[in-house]
Amino acid sequence: MEWAVANLARILSLTGQHLVLALVPLLLGLLISLPLAQAVRHRRAWRTGLLTLSSVLYTVPSLALFIILPVVLGTRILDPVNVIVALTVYAVALLVRSSLDALDSVDGELSLAAEALGHTPTTRYFRVDLPLSLPVLVAGLRAVSVSNISLVSVAALVGMPNLGVLFTEGLQRGFVTEIVVGLVAILVLALVMDLALVLAGRLLSPWARLVDGAGQRKAARS
Repeated sequence: MEWAVANLARILSLTGQHLVLALVPLLLGLLISLPLAQAVRHRRAWRTGLLTLSSVLYTVPSLALFIILPVVLGTRILDPVNVIVALTVYAVALLVRSSLDALDSVDGELSLAAEALGHTPTTRYFRVDLPLSLPVLVAGLRAVSVSNISLVSVAALVGMPNLGVLFTEGLQRGFVTEIVVGLVAILVLALVMDLALVLAGRLLSPWARLVDGAGQRKAARS
């Protein structure tokens, strides 16, 4: 504990860097996966191909990707862009499936009703399908956020500053306290991210709580 207090400024700095490297790919992955999911949603062959490709991409070892990307992108080995691109690839690989599941969860009758009211496919997507798919989509985002926070620590092996540095330094020095502090910091960061996503999901879809509450009251009466 004394070591953590004495090095609090550095730990907070590494936490901030870790958060940025985890959060930016999550947002980019969401922006990429949602249009992809919508594009292949009703095309069986394309959908199968995209899901297969996403599964293959996720099997690529993260450390290998961190090393290969500087060659492909022409960046420096310690450029944060490498980590952001790599984690965006993993985020898209996971979020494509989650986005498809989320869009599939929308009641088809509601979509037909929206069309009957004059919505174009675009307006129906943004005003009906996407809002109604939020609860399932947020669940997928929560899983990807935890995955990203975990994978960022691997980038410390190539010298990228983040909380994973506490693991490598602690191992090199045989200092268990530093490793434990790094582990606790990552767990706390993952928990905070998860709670933030839960809160955001509730704020963006207040109707979901009303539906759940009505369902629970109905079940209690029966």
